[in-house]
Amino acid sequence: MSMVQGRSPRSTAQRAVPRSNASMCDAEAEPALPVGAPIDGEVIGRQPFGVVIRIDGAPDAVGLAEVTSMPCDRELPPMGARIAGRVVSHAEHNHQVIVRLANW
Repeated sequence: MSMVQGRSPRSTAQRAVPRSNASMCDAEAEPALPVGAPIDGEVIGRQPFGVVIRIDGAPDAVGLAEVTSMPCDRELPPMGARIAGRVVSHAEHNHQVIVRLANW
């Protein structure tokens, strides 16, 4: 493995998107899914930090319902579950839309 100026090379998948391009991508999700907008979707991933959601009508956006907003008496929805919620914020990467689930 060669070293360039003290750094190891990164694969194409690991290269960061230039900040100017990342900002344009995030701006695309915000008009379609503004804070407060209701969403429906399907749970496509479960992680210790929350659930990943495929948002209906927003193929480029990824919803994330974080466990920190989940009441203590609730459990994460199972894979494939249909959910409803509201947009609470936008992350600055990966077209992430932070969601609070309606039943939380």
